[in-house]
Amino acid sequence: MNEQETIYTMALTRMNYFNLAGLLQLYRELGSATAIIENREHLKEMIPEVSPRLLSGLKDLGDAMKRAETEWEYDQRYGIQVITMNDSRYPQRLKECEDAPLVLFYMGTADLNQQRVINIVGTRHCTAYGQDVIRRFVQELKQRCPQVLIVSGMAYGVDIHAHREALQNGYETVAVLAHGLDYLYPQQHKATAKEMLTQGGLLTEHFTQTNAEKMNFVRRNRIVAGMSDACILVESAARGGGLITCRLSREYNRDVFAFPGRTNDRYSEGCNNLIRDNGAALINSAEDFIHAMGWEEDAALVKAQQQGIERSLFPELSPDETAVFEALKKQNDQPVNRLAVNTNIPVGRLTSLLFEMEMKGVVRTLAGGGYHLM
Repeated sequence: MNEQETIYTMALTRMNYFNLAGLLQLYRELGSATAIIENREHLKEMIPEVSPRLLSGLKDLGDAMKRAETEWEYDQRYGIQVITMNDSRYPQRLKECEDAPLVLFYMGTADLNQQRVINIVGTRHCTAYGQDVIRRFVQELKQRCPQVLIVSGMAYGVDIHAHREALQNGYETVAVLAHGLDYLYPQQHKATAKEMLTQGGLLTEHFTQTNAEKMNFVRRNRIVAGMSDACILVESAARGGGLITCRLSREYNRDVFAFPGRTNDRYSEGCNNLIRDNGAALINSAEDFIHAMGWEEDAALVKAQQQGIERSLFPELSPDETAVFEALKKQNDQPVNRLAVNTNIPVGRLTSLLFEMEMKGVVRTLAGGGYHLM
Protein backbone atom coordinates (compact mmCIF):
# COMPACT_ATOMS: atom_id res chain seq x y z
CA MET A 1 0.00 0.00 0.00
CA ASN A 2 1.29 3.44 -0.96
CA GLU A 3 2.74 5.30 2.03
CA GLN A 4 1.13 8.62 1.14
CA GLU A 5 -2.29 7.00 0.69
CA THR A 6 -1.92 5.34 4.10
CA ILE A 7 -1.01 8.62 5.79
CA TYR A 8 -3.88 10.41 4.07
CA THR A 9 -6.27 7.69 5.28
CA MET A 10 -5.01 8.03 8.84
CA ALA A 11 -5.39 11.81 8.64
CA LEU A 12 -9.02 11.47 7.58
CA THR A 13 -9.77 9.34 10.64
CA ARG A 14 -8.67 12.24 12.86
CA MET A 15 -11.66 14.24 11.65
CA ASN A 16 -13.93 12.72 14.28
CA TYR A 17 -16.54 15.45 14.65
CA PHE A 18 -18.80 14.21 11.85
CA ASN A 19 -20.49 10.91 11.13
CA LEU A 20 -18.09 8.11 10.22
CA ALA A 21 -20.65 6.69 7.81
CA GLY A 22 -20.55 9.91 5.77
CA LEU A 23 -16.78 9.79 5.45
CA LEU A 24 -16.88 6.09 4.62
CA GLN A 25 -19.45 6.70 1.88
CA LEU A 26 -17.24 9.41 0.41
CA TYR A 27 -14.21 7.13 0.58
CA ARG A 28 -16.07 4.35 -1.20
CA GLU A 29 -17.42 6.61 -3.92
CA LEU A 30 -14.07 8.21 -4.72
CA GLY A 31 -12.05 5.05 -4.11
CA SER A 32 -9.24 6.37 -1.92
CA ALA A 33 -8.18 8.90 0.69
CA THR A 34 -5.84 10.47 -1.88
CA ALA A 35 -8.78 11.16 -4.19
CA ILE A 36 -10.72 12.78 -1.34
CA ILE A 37 -7.90 15.07 -0.27
CA GLU A 38 -6.66 16.00 -3.73
CA ASN A 39 -10.21 16.85 -4.84
CA ARG A 40 -11.41 18.45 -1.61
CA GLU A 41 -11.97 21.82 -3.29
CA HIS A 42 -14.33 20.23 -5.82
CA LEU A 43 -16.14 17.60 -3.74
CA LYS A 44 -19.44 19.49 -3.77
CA GLU A 45 -19.45 19.45 -7.55
CA MET A 46 -18.51 15.76 -7.69
CA ILE A 47 -20.87 14.59 -4.93
CA PRO A 48 -23.65 17.16 -4.27
CA GLU A 49 -24.94 15.40 -1.15
CA VAL A 50 -21.61 15.60 0.68
CA SER A 51 -21.89 16.95 4.24
CA PRO A 52 -21.07 20.68 4.67
CA ARG A 53 -19.30 19.86 7.97
CA LEU A 54 -17.15 17.33 6.19
CA LEU A 55 -16.22 19.86 3.51
CA SER A 56 -15.35 22.39 6.20
CA GLY A 57 -13.15 19.89 8.03
CA LEU A 58 -11.26 19.00 4.86
CA LYS A 59 -10.16 22.60 4.30
CA ASP A 60 -7.50 22.45 7.01
CA LEU A 61 -5.84 19.08 7.52
CA GLY A 62 -2.60 20.43 8.94
CA ASP A 63 -2.92 19.06 12.48
CA ALA A 64 -4.44 15.79 11.27
CA MET A 65 -1.61 15.25 8.80
CA LYS A 66 1.04 15.93 11.45
CA ARG A 67 -0.57 13.42 13.80
CA ALA A 68 -0.85 10.83 11.03
CA GLU A 69 2.81 11.27 10.03
CA THR A 70 3.90 10.90 13.66
CA GLU A 71 1.80 7.76 14.01
CA TRP A 72 3.21 6.32 10.77
CA GLU A 73 6.78 6.80 11.98
CA TYR A 74 5.98 5.14 15.32
CA ASP A 75 4.24 2.21 13.65
CA GLN A 76 7.15 1.63 11.27
CA ARG A 77 9.62 1.71 14.17
CA TYR A 78 7.72 -0.80 16.29
CA GLY A 79 6.46 -3.20 13.64
CA ILE A 80 2.79 -2.19 13.69
CA GLN A 81 0.98 -2.94 10.44
CA VAL A 82 -1.22 -0.09 9.19
CA ILE A 83 -4.06 -1.65 7.19
CA THR A 84 -6.34 0.65 5.21
CA MET A 85 -9.67 -0.42 3.76
CA ASN A 86 -8.22 -0.81 0.26
CA ASP A 87 -5.50 -3.14 1.54
CA SER A 88 -5.95 -6.86 0.79
CA ARG A 89 -5.04 -7.58 4.44
CA TYR A 90 -8.11 -5.66 5.65
CA PRO A 91 -10.84 -8.01 7.00
CA GLN A 92 -13.13 -8.34 4.00
CA ARG A 93 -16.15 -9.28 6.13
CA LEU A 94 -15.73 -6.08 8.13
CA LYS A 95 -15.36 -4.05 4.95
CA GLU A 96 -19.00 -4.84 4.12
CA CYS A 97 -20.24 -2.98 7.24
CA GLU A 98 -21.49 0.57 6.87
CA ASP A 99 -19.58 1.78 9.94
CA ALA A 100 -16.30 -0.04 9.30
CA PRO A 101 -13.13 1.88 10.27
CA LEU A 102 -11.07 3.29 7.40
CA VAL A 103 -7.84 2.07 8.97
CA LEU A 104 -6.76 -0.66 11.38
CA PHE A 105 -3.52 -1.13 13.31
CA TYR A 106 -2.31 -4.70 13.69
CA MET A 107 0.45 -6.68 15.31
CA GLY A 108 0.46 -10.42 14.71
CA THR A 109 0.77 -13.27 12.27
CA ALA A 110 -2.81 -14.42 11.65
CA ASP A 111 -4.53 -13.86 8.32
CA LEU A 112 -7.60 -11.76 9.12
CA ASN A 113 -9.39 -13.22 6.08
CA GLN A 114 -9.37 -16.88 6.97
CA GLN A 115 -12.16 -19.05 5.65
CA ARG A 116 -13.69 -19.51 9.13
CA VAL A 117 -13.78 -16.68 11.67
CA ILE A 118 -15.86 -16.69 14.86
CA ASN A 119 -16.02 -14.55 17.97
CA ILE A 120 -16.62 -15.76 21.50
CA VAL A 121 -17.94 -13.10 23.88
CA GLY A 122 -19.68 -12.72 27.21
CA THR A 123 -19.45 -11.47 30.76
CA ARG A 124 -16.31 -10.25 32.50
CA HIS A 125 -17.45 -12.34 35.49
CA CYS A 126 -17.08 -15.74 33.85
CA THR A 127 -18.11 -18.53 36.23
CA ALA A 128 -16.71 -22.06 36.47
CA TYR A 129 -19.63 -23.15 34.29
CA GLY A 130 -18.71 -20.59 31.62
CA GLN A 131 -15.06 -21.60 31.69
CA ASP A 132 -16.05 -25.24 31.22
CA VAL A 133 -18.34 -24.33 28.31
CA ILE A 134 -15.51 -22.47 26.56
CA ARG A 135 -13.03 -25.29 27.21
CA ARG A 136 -15.31 -28.01 25.84
CA PHE A 137 -16.48 -25.94 22.88
CA VAL A 138 -12.99 -24.97 21.67
CA GLN A 139 -11.59 -28.49 22.17
CA GLU A 140 -14.46 -30.09 20.25
CA LEU A 141 -14.37 -27.44 17.52
CA LYS A 142 -10.64 -27.97 17.00
CA GLN A 143 -11.15 -31.70 16.56
CA ARG A 144 -13.74 -31.16 13.84
CA CYS A 145 -12.76 -27.81 12.28
CA PRO A 146 -9.01 -27.25 12.69
CA GLN A 147 -8.85 -24.00 10.67
CA VAL A 148 -10.86 -21.39 12.58
CA LEU A 149 -9.74 -17.92 13.69
CA ILE A 150 -11.14 -17.07 17.13
CA VAL A 151 -11.76 -13.38 17.89
CA SER A 152 -12.55 -11.72 21.20
CA GLY A 153 -11.75 -8.55 23.14
CA MET A 154 -8.96 -9.39 25.65
CA ALA A 155 -11.22 -8.37 28.56
CA TYR A 156 -11.54 -10.22 31.84
CA GLY A 157 -13.84 -13.22 31.96
CA VAL A 158 -15.13 -14.88 28.81
CA ASP A 159 -12.78 -12.95 26.47
CA ILE A 160 -9.50 -13.99 28.04
CA HIS A 161 -10.63 -17.57 28.58
CA ALA A 162 -11.58 -17.77 24.89
CA HIS A 163 -8.13 -16.49 23.86
CA ARG A 164 -6.31 -18.87 26.20
CA GLU A 165 -8.31 -21.92 25.18
CA ALA A 166 -7.67 -21.06 21.53
CA LEU A 167 -3.93 -20.89 22.17
CA GLN A 168 -4.01 -24.09 24.19
CA ASN A 169 -5.71 -25.94 21.35
CA GLY A 170 -3.50 -24.62 18.57
CA TYR A 171 -5.95 -22.09 17.15
CA GLU A 172 -4.89 -18.61 16.07
CA THR A 173 -6.72 -15.95 18.06
CA VAL A 174 -7.04 -12.17 17.59
CA ALA A 175 -7.95 -9.61 20.24
CA VAL A 176 -9.69 -6.41 19.19
CA LEU A 177 -8.51 -3.71 21.59
CA ALA A 178 -10.21 -0.53 22.81
CA HIS A 179 -6.97 1.50 22.80
CA GLY A 180 -3.73 2.01 20.89
CA LEU A 181 -1.03 -0.63 20.50
CA ASP A 182 1.51 1.22 22.64
CA TYR A 183 0.18 -0.43 25.80
CA LEU A 184 -2.20 -3.16 26.93
CA TYR A 185 -5.31 -3.13 29.08
CA PRO A 186 -5.63 -5.00 31.32
CA GLN A 187 -1.95 -5.45 32.10
CA GLN A 188 -2.68 -8.81 33.77
CA HIS A 189 -3.20 -10.28 30.30
CA LYS A 190 0.21 -9.22 28.97
CA ALA A 191 1.64 -12.77 28.88
CA THR A 192 -1.33 -14.02 26.87
CA ALA A 193 -1.10 -11.05 24.51
CA LYS A 194 2.58 -11.72 23.92
CA GLU A 195 1.84 -15.33 23.02
CA MET A 196 -0.87 -14.19 20.63
CA LEU A 197 1.60 -12.10 18.65
CA THR A 198 2.98 -15.34 17.18
CA GLN A 199 -0.31 -17.29 17.18
CA GLY A 200 -2.88 -14.69 16.23
CA GLY A 201 -2.58 -10.99 16.89
CA LEU A 202 -3.73 -7.70 18.40
CA LEU A 203 -5.98 -5.41 16.35
CA THR A 204 -7.35 -1.91 16.92
CA GLU A 205 -8.71 1.11 15.06
CA HIS A 206 -7.07 3.51 17.54
CA PHE A 207 -3.87 5.50 17.23
CA THR A 208 -1.22 5.10 19.87
CA GLN A 209 -1.70 7.32 22.95
CA THR A 210 -5.41 6.45 22.92
CA ASN A 211 -6.65 5.37 26.34
CA ALA A 212 -9.05 2.53 27.08
CA GLU A 213 -12.10 4.74 27.57
CA LYS A 214 -15.60 3.34 28.09
CA MET A 215 -16.92 4.39 24.67
CA ASN A 216 -14.00 2.71 22.95
CA PHE A 217 -15.04 -0.66 24.37
CA VAL A 218 -18.50 -0.21 22.88
CA ARG A 219 -17.08 0.82 19.51
CA ARG A 220 -14.66 -2.09 19.31
CA ASN A 221 -17.60 -4.51 19.53
CA ARG A 222 -18.58 -3.60 15.96
CA ILE A 223 -15.17 -4.77 14.74
CA VAL A 224 -15.44 -8.03 16.69
CA ALA A 225 -18.89 -8.60 15.16
CA GLY A 226 -18.12 -7.37 11.65
CA MET A 227 -14.98 -9.41 11.01
CA SER A 228 -16.62 -12.71 12.04
CA ASP A 229 -18.94 -15.25 10.45
CA ALA A 230 -20.68 -15.96 13.74
CA CYS A 231 -20.99 -14.65 17.30
CA ILE A 232 -21.10 -17.04 20.26
CA LEU A 233 -22.36 -15.76 23.60
CA VAL A 234 -21.21 -17.92 26.51
CA GLU A 235 -22.42 -16.12 29.63
CA SER A 236 -24.06 -12.73 30.10
CA ALA A 237 -26.07 -10.87 32.68
CA ALA A 238 -29.30 -9.18 31.58
CA ARG A 239 -27.16 -6.31 30.26
CA GLY A 240 -23.59 -6.43 29.02
CA GLY A 241 -21.11 -5.84 26.23
CA GLY A 242 -21.58 -9.34 24.87
CA LEU A 243 -25.22 -8.57 24.14
CA ILE A 244 -24.12 -5.46 22.22
CA THR A 245 -21.87 -7.64 20.07
CA CYS A 246 -24.79 -10.01 19.48
CA ARG A 247 -27.04 -7.13 18.40
CA LEU A 248 -24.41 -5.77 16.04
CA SER A 249 -23.85 -9.26 14.62
CA ARG A 250 -27.53 -9.56 13.77
CA GLU A 251 -27.47 -6.10 12.15
CA TYR A 252 -24.54 -7.26 10.02
CA ASN A 253 -26.44 -10.45 9.09
CA ARG A 254 -24.06 -12.67 11.02
CA ASP A 255 -25.17 -15.86 12.78
CA VAL A 256 -25.64 -15.53 16.55
CA PHE A 257 -25.56 -18.41 19.05
CA ALA A 258 -25.85 -18.64 22.81
CA PHE A 259 -25.24 -21.30 25.43
CA PRO A 260 -28.17 -21.60 27.85
CA GLY A 261 -27.81 -21.69 31.62
CA ARG A 262 -29.92 -22.29 34.71
CA THR A 263 -32.86 -19.94 35.08
CA ASN A 264 -31.68 -18.59 38.43
CA ASP A 265 -28.05 -17.96 37.37
CA ARG A 266 -27.33 -14.24 37.08
CA TYR A 267 -24.75 -14.65 34.33
CA SER A 268 -26.97 -16.89 32.22
CA GLU A 269 -29.90 -14.47 32.23
CA GLY A 270 -28.73 -12.58 29.17
CA CYS A 271 -28.17 -15.80 27.18
CA ASN A 272 -31.53 -17.26 28.20
CA ASN A 273 -33.38 -14.04 27.36
CA LEU A 274 -31.67 -13.80 23.97
CA ILE A 275 -32.64 -17.38 23.11
CA ARG A 276 -36.21 -16.79 24.35
CA ASP A 277 -36.55 -13.68 22.17
CA ASN A 278 -35.13 -15.45 19.08
CA GLY A 279 -32.07 -13.22 19.16
CA ALA A 280 -29.75 -16.24 19.17
CA ALA A 281 -29.88 -19.92 18.32
CA LEU A 282 -29.44 -22.30 21.25
CA ILE A 283 -26.36 -24.51 21.14
CA ASN A 284 -25.07 -27.05 23.64
CA SER A 285 -21.90 -28.13 21.87
CA ALA A 286 -19.49 -27.52 19.01
CA GLU A 287 -21.34 -30.20 17.07
CA ASP A 288 -24.55 -28.12 17.28
CA PHE A 289 -22.63 -25.09 16.04
CA ILE A 290 -20.94 -26.91 13.15
CA HIS A 291 -24.27 -28.31 12.00
CA ALA A 292 -25.97 -24.90 12.18
CA MET A 293 -23.15 -23.26 10.20
CA GLY A 294 -22.99 -26.02 7.60
CA TRP A 295 -19.34 -26.69 8.30
CA GLU A 296 -19.62 -30.48 8.19
CA GLU A 297 -17.21 -30.59 5.23
CA ASP A 298 -14.41 -29.46 7.57
CA ALA A 299 -15.22 -32.28 9.96
CA ALA A 300 -15.31 -34.78 7.10
CA LEU A 301 -11.85 -33.69 5.92
CA VAL A 302 -10.45 -34.03 9.44
CA LYS A 303 -11.84 -37.54 9.70
CA ALA A 304 -10.21 -38.46 6.39
CA GLN A 305 -6.89 -37.03 7.54
CA GLN A 306 -7.09 -38.94 10.80
CA GLN A 307 -7.55 -42.12 8.80
CA GLY A 308 -4.49 -41.27 6.74
CA ILE A 309 -6.32 -41.19 3.41
CA GLU A 310 -6.30 -37.48 2.56
CA ARG A 311 -3.82 -37.90 -0.28
CA SER A 312 -6.00 -40.57 -1.93
CA LEU A 313 -8.77 -37.99 -2.28
CA PHE A 314 -6.71 -36.05 -4.80
CA PRO A 315 -5.08 -36.86 -8.17
CA GLU A 316 -1.35 -37.52 -8.46
CA LEU A 317 0.61 -34.35 -7.72
CA SER A 318 3.89 -33.16 -9.20
CA PRO A 319 6.79 -32.42 -6.80
CA ASP A 320 6.02 -28.68 -6.89
CA GLU A 321 2.31 -29.31 -6.37
CA THR A 322 3.14 -31.58 -3.47
CA ALA A 323 5.21 -28.77 -1.92
CA VAL A 324 2.20 -26.44 -2.19
CA PHE A 325 -0.08 -29.15 -0.76
CA GLU A 326 2.22 -29.70 2.23
CA ALA A 327 2.54 -25.93 2.86
CA LEU A 328 -1.25 -25.52 2.91
CA LYS A 329 -1.64 -28.66 5.01
CA LYS A 330 0.68 -27.11 7.59
CA GLN A 331 -1.11 -23.72 7.49
CA ASN A 332 -4.22 -23.39 5.38
CA ASP A 333 -5.58 -20.25 3.67
CA GLN A 334 -2.33 -18.62 2.58
CA PRO A 335 -1.95 -15.81 0.00
CA VAL A 336 0.32 -16.33 -3.00
CA ASN A 337 3.21 -14.26 -1.63
CA ARG A 338 3.32 -16.27 1.59
CA LEU A 339 3.10 -19.57 -0.31
CA ALA A 340 5.99 -18.43 -2.53
CA VAL A 341 8.15 -17.93 0.56
CA ASN A 342 7.07 -21.19 2.22
CA THR A 343 7.59 -23.32 -0.91
CA ASN A 344 10.53 -21.45 -2.47
CA ILE A 345 8.64 -21.40 -5.78
CA PRO A 346 8.66 -18.17 -7.86
CA VAL A 347 5.34 -16.33 -7.87
CA GLY A 348 4.89 -16.67 -11.64
CA ARG A 349 5.34 -20.43 -11.55
CA LEU A 350 3.30 -20.71 -8.36
CA THR A 351 0.30 -18.91 -9.89
CA SER A 352 0.25 -21.42 -12.72
CA LEU A 353 0.56 -24.34 -10.29
CA LEU A 354 -2.32 -23.06 -8.16
CA PHE A 355 -4.52 -22.75 -11.23
CA GLU A 356 -3.76 -26.36 -12.19
CA MET A 357 -4.41 -27.55 -8.63
CA GLU A 358 -7.71 -25.66 -8.59
CA MET A 359 -8.75 -27.43 -11.78
CA LYS A 360 -7.92 -30.76 -10.08
CA GLY A 361 -10.08 -29.83 -7.11
CA VAL A 362 -7.18 -29.78 -4.68
CA VAL A 363 -7.39 -26.09 -3.73
CA ARG A 364 -9.83 -23.24 -4.15
CA THR A 365 -9.44 -19.47 -4.02
CA LEU A 366 -10.82 -17.41 -1.14
CA ALA A 367 -12.55 -14.03 -1.25
CA GLY A 368 -9.52 -12.34 0.28
CA GLY A 369 -7.17 -13.69 -2.39
CA GLY A 370 -5.75 -16.66 -0.48
CA TYR A 371 -5.83 -20.36 -1.26
CA HIS A 372 -7.68 -23.04 0.72
CA LEU A 373 -6.79 -26.72 0.72
CA MET A 374 -9.93 -28.73 -0.04
